[in-house]
Amino acid sequence: MEQLKPNAANSSPLTPIGFLDRAATVYGDSLSVIYEDVSFTWSDTRRRCLQLASALSSLGIRRGDVVSVVAPNIPAMYELHFTVPFTGAILNNINTRLDARTVSVILRHAESKLVFVDTASRDVVLQALSLFPENNPHRPILILIADDAVERLTPSSTVHFKDSYEGLVSKGDPNFKWLHPNSEWDPMILNYTSGTTSSPKGVVHSHRGAFVMTVDSLIDWAVPKQPVYLWTLPMFHANGWSFPWGMAAVGGTNICVRKFDARIVFSLITRHNVTHMCGAPVVLNMLTNAPDNKPLENPVHILTAGAPPPAAVLHRTESLGFIVSHGYGLTETGGLVVSCAWKRKWNHFPAAERARLKARQGVRTCLMTEVDVVTRAGESVKRDGVTLGEVVMRGSCVMLGYLKDPEGTRKCFKNGYFYTGDVGVMHEDGYLEIKDRSKDVIISGGENLSSVEVESVLYMHPAVNEAAVVARPDEYWGETPCAFVSLKEGKVVTENEIVEHCRKNMPKYMVPKTVAFREELPKTSTGKIQKFVLRQIAQEMGPIRHSKM
Repeated sequence: MEQLKPNAANSSPLTPIGFLDRAATVYGDSLSVIYEDVSFTWSDTRRRCLQLASALSSLGIRRGDVVSVVAPNIPAMYELHFTVPFTGAILNNINTRLDARTVSVILRHAESKLVFVDTASRDVVLQALSLFPENNPHRPILILIADDAVERLTPSSTVHFKDSYEGLVSKGDPNFKWLHPNSEWDPMILNYTSGTTSSPKGVVHSHRGAFVMTVDSLIDWAVPKQPVYLWTLPMFHANGWSFPWGMAAVGGTNICVRKFDARIVFSLITRHNVTHMCGAPVVLNMLTNAPDNKPLENPVHILTAGAPPPAAVLHRTESLGFIVSHGYGLTETGGLVVSCAWKRKWNHFPAAERARLKARQGVRTCLMTEVDVVTRAGESVKRDGVTLGEVVMRGSCVMLGYLKDPEGTRKCFKNGYFYTGDVGVMHEDGYLEIKDRSKDVIISGGENLSSVEVESVLYMHPAVNEAAVVARPDEYWGETPCAFVSLKEGKVVTENEIVEHCRKNMPKYMVPKTVAFREELPKTSTGKIQKFVLRQIAQEMGPIRHSKM
């Protein structure tokens, strides 16, 4: 036995980019990508990716270089998930909703060698480059992704760009031999966090991590062969939770859509017989609040994560015919590593109880090694659904670390675990429930209050569109809940009515002492509500001087 060792035949580096070769063989004539009137087969997609990878190599892109992309969910964005790693380079998707200053910071921090720029993001990227120091040696090559549906290009609009996306594709070699990673631990992905609690960090993932995440996601969501997948989740958001590679593995059809709009989404579901889609709870909320929505003709599986979804929103989504699955993950895990694994007996429970159970994050996925909730001393909390602790985990899809940030990497890797910074509880049945980010827990009169629990009750009010709860200083209690609320179109409600609704549905000490109405709540570029902005507003309100329970 001792003489049997790893060798070239049994230890090929794990990577998800090889899924494209198989897809072109098995599903070659099947549709891979549809975008408006444009469509490609899996054979087309493989050929285009190889040609583009060949062209990038001709431009000097080599192993370890960072290639950035600023684009929405269009065919080019999908293809680049294979093309860039085919050259040995590292793919860096940049959020299209970021301002020029932040884009500039990311490009400089990543030392991007080349940037693919969607025509709608051209001005932002050019402005970002104008913020580079004059003597900066890392000014990237620019490649323009044209789209006549957005803008017909003129010579003046392309002057700063070395070439166009389709121009490079046409110049490449379809027989290009793509580069396998030397090691499965080689970096493949560089993603930047959304910055909900602090400045964005550069998260580096390996080929191995991306492979494990992709296979794990397909297993956990029970994705069948050849699904029709609608891209309502931005691919720039943690690489679309690994589903660009996952759809190649199962030969799915990717329905690309440039901009999320509830009306367009319902139209595409009907037109293409969509079977699967993903999105944060804000997407579910927008779908259920669309004025002309109606029950689906055929069920659609929708996977949600990114923030704890209110049970009321889950209930409304399922009433339209969506089959909702709920999970939990971070940019640092590359996708969902916890899911609310459903039990058959729960199907017999009342709808409200089913929604409450589904709002929990759940248990570790099959390929995740361990997920736990621990005290400050590092001990597992009681499985009572009440005792708070920090969520920790370990597994193959956890990031390699933060780019150029050894201190930040060291702080989050402790005792053999990745410390997430999320606060949760463990229920008696072993299911995890996220209660808050550590910075969002409200300490009132010595009690730890979960802002998420208060928000869940607020979402139960028929007039509430969005809700977020943060701490406001209180002279007597230290701090008390302050609710920021946006209302559904045409709805009118008073602060007293909101407070009274809360009193009927939660303990008195959890009831918001302040309710502030806003037309829209501030959000990050990935659609998460920016609680740090709201905390600052609550601080500026000053302390409550005559708080009474």
